[in-house]
Parts: sequence; structure tokens; C-alpha cells
Amino acid sequence: MTKVFIPRDSAALSVGADEVAAKIIKIAAKQGLDVTVVRTGSRGMLFLEPLMEVETAAGRIGYANVTPEMVEDLLAAGALSGASHASTIGQVESHEYFARQNRITFARVGIIDPISITDYEAHGGLAGLRNALAKTPESIVEEVTESGLRGRGGAGFPAGIKWKTVLLATSDQKYICCNADEGDSGTFADRMLMEGDPFTLIEGMIIAGIAVGATKGLIYVRSEYPHAISIFNEAIAVANSSGLLGSSVLGSAHEFNLEVRVGAGSYVCGEETAMLESLEGKRGMVRAKPPIPALVGLFGKPTVINNVMTLAAVPMILAQGAAAYQSLGHERSRGTQVFQLAGNIKQGGIVELAFGTTLGELVDGFGGGTLSGRPVKTVQIGGPLGAYLGKSDWNVPMAYESLAEVGGMLGHGGIVVFDDTVNMAKQARFAMEFCAEESCGKCTPCRIGSTRGVEVIDRIVAGEEQSKNLELLSDLCDVMADGSLCAMGGLTPLPVRSALKLFPADFGISVGVK
Repeated sequence: MTKVFIPRDSAALSVGADEVAAKIIKIAAKQGLDVTVVRTGSRGMLFLEPLMEVETAAGRIGYANVTPEMVEDLLAAGALSGASHASTIGQVESHEYFARQNRITFARVGIIDPISITDYEAHGGLAGLRNALAKTPESIVEEVTESGLRGRGGAGFPAGIKWKTVLLATSDQKYICCNADEGDSGTFADRMLMEGDPFTLIEGMIIAGIAVGATKGLIYVRSEYPHAISIFNEAIAVANSSGLLGSSVLGSAHEFNLEVRVGAGSYVCGEETAMLESLEGKRGMVRAKPPIPALVGLFGKPTVINNVMTLAAVPMILAQGAAAYQSLGHERSRGTQVFQLAGNIKQGGIVELAFGTTLGELVDGFGGGTLSGRPVKTVQIGGPLGAYLGKSDWNVPMAYESLAEVGGMLGHGGIVVFDDTVNMAKQARFAMEFCAEESCGKCTPCRIGSTRGVEVIDRIVAGEEQSKNLELLSDLCDVMADGSLCAMGGLTPLPVRSALKLFPADFGISVGVK
């Protein structure tokens, strides 16, 4: 029997992966070939999708950008034996894009059947959970703390400190909430993990529950991810039937139950307290802090809130120990980051590397420069509210503190590339417009400031009293940054100010702006 692997990842489906799989099955049946088609997640080399992999004695041989029309020719050429073809990329794990990475969180994505717990365990899954079951809650929290794991969604707050706060809180009920409301532009790592290796996230959430004494978990997924929701619900059903979830986790005295909740399309619900409001059935509006969610969270109970990439790193830490994770990274940024290359990029996809790699290596080394072939003008990191960086920052280490030193932020690791045709005044205006559209409306600096920001930028571009309007825009940005309740309004000045500083000519300004 020959195994052929075709992704069921959304990106692969969008370019015809289902049709390719169906064609292989049809031709194999017609010709009496002993072929099994396994639907996996994507390897993350999205520029090669649909990627067909064939299991051979020499490893998996890949065939890129396969269309249904190519299938018959591929099989006739001997692809089921790994034969050479115009579309072959050779052994997939030896491909330059893939081989240079350090896959920890994404170690199984693209390799296993995402809803086979047998496949998951055969590739190292559940080792972390089994180790956790042999530990005390305090020692689990200590392991996570010593690893240096930080939240992968925003400010990079240490996960262990958050967990310890919930562990020490006294309550009849505690919760683990996974924020999978992946709304930043250029981000897709959460979706790819949920579609390609959901048990890693489930395992991480169970470990978190055991660590802090929580018996219930909720994962808040954006409605725009129907395939991720479907696959994750399938995985939960398998986990329940196999004893991974339920009243006795793997036969232990620990209980943990998990369910998916679907958001309704609000960007601000990616903010943790707005997400809690939505989970409670209310309008998604930001809560004032204190109290912090670790003490007064979902339904007023102590709650751990981490995003997908944070919780998905936990199984490796418990399986291999804090020191193994701590050994990777740059200064206070430990472990790996799953970078997502998007925008005007030749080779878009997932790149998982230890913190400390450079922007230039990601954009040019992995991404291959722009898809258009034109020079890179700027790169935005951290979503629509992230700062724009120029070529002068190409060698800055990709880590929390080093990016902050040049006025940027890492956020969820999304990197959006723009070539020299982009108009940065329009991009700055979009940031304010986006904030005005997505603001929950609770605080004045965000609600009103963003609306006024659009108007002021329009006046600057039109050449109306530029000096006065630039000063007004600067004051407005200060108020939004210092007075907003959450990052929605607080971070909107980042792309505006960086665009003005780097590209004043796009605003019709002849001199630089501080």
C-alpha cells in the first residue's frame, strides 16, 4: 500500500486540494492501485499548495502546485514510487524553506492525520500530559515559569505568572479560555494549528487546567474559520471518546471538559476582557482593569486566558523540560515564534524559528522578496495596529524587547510585506479608519479619536494647514495611546506615527516627522 498525503488545510482547499485528492482516489480505483489518501494539515509552505506527498523508503517526496489535471500524468510518471517529475521538490523535509526551521509547536502539522489520536501519540503527543499527571500543580506552574514562555498574542506577558495567580486563587470553579480570535492581518498560525494538529492545543489546555485547578475549558474561535471549527470539534469528540477529556483524564483523578464557542466577527473580541463578555453572551465590550481576569474572569471566576500559540507550546515544555525550551531564543524572549509571511511576498507561509532571527532573513531569506519583484518598501509586524518598519531595521532581532526598542511590536508574529508602490498615507488613514470601525465604543479616546484621526489625516494629505494638523494629529495619538482602555485605541497610533516618520513624502510633507 502506498500512502499519499494531501492537506485539508483551508489554504490548500482554496486552491483545489479536495479536487486533487478526489482525482487520485478515482484514478487509483480505476487502475487497481493500492493507494491510501491521508488528509493532513499544511506544511506551511503555502506557495507550494496543493502539495502532494508520497511516502517512500527515502522519506516523503513532494510534488508542488498539483492540479486535478496533473494527477494522471503524475501517476503515469511513477509519482507513487517517488519518481522525478517537473513538479517534484524532492524530499519535503529537506526542502530549503522547511529544513532551516526549528519546528516545535508545528512539529506534527502537515505530517499527521489531525483527528487521529493514534497518529498524534505515535509522533510524540501526550508525553507532556503524562508527565504533568505525575507532577503537582505547583511544579507544573514552576516548569512553565522557568521555561520563559510568554504570551504569543500581544505584550508577551509571562504565562507562568498568570497561571500562578489563578492557581493561588480560591474558587469553586476556574476556567481555561483559549483566545483563537485570530483577527490580525497576515496571521493564520492559529488556524493552521487547529486544522493540522488540534490535539496539541487540547493537550496544552488540559495541562493548564491540571496546573491551576480548572475543570472547564473554552476555545473562542472566529466565525471566519469554519474548517478549523469543524476539525476542532471532531478532535474534541475523539478526545472525549478516548478518555483524554472528561471526568477522568487518561484514567486520572483530574477532570477536564472542553467546548468551542464561535465569535460573531468582532475584531475587538480578540482583547481578553471583550472576549469574556462575548463568552458570557453579552456584547463584546472591553472591561476596565483591575480586577484582572486571572482573579475575576469568566462569570466572575479565576480564569487563565492564553492564545493558541501559547497553550500549544506547553506540551513540549512538559515533555522535554523547561531547560530545553529556555535554551532557545534571544534575551528575555525564549523558545520559538511562529512567524507568518504574508502580503506582497513571493514565498508566503509559516516559519517557526527561535527568537532572534532577523526581519531581513525572514522576508528575503525565507520569503524570497516581493511577489511583484519590486523592491520592498516597508513591512508591518503585529497586525493592522503594528508599526511599519523600513530597511534600516532589517537586522533587528525578532524578539519582544528588541522590536520595542525600534518602535515596533511582535504581536502574533504576522509579517505583511509591501513593495514600493504602496501609499503610506493611505495605510495610515486605514489604521484610524479600522479603529473607528472596530472600536467597541466604550472609551472616548478610541471611539472619537479614531474618527477625528481619519479627518485630520485627510486634511494633511490635502495640504490644509499641515503644520497645525500635524501637531493636532500628534496630540490625538498621545491621547489615544495614553487614554484608551485597551490596545485597540492604544496601539492605533503606532502605524500612523511610523508611516509619517518613514514616508513623509506620501503625505505631501517635504520634511521628516518625529
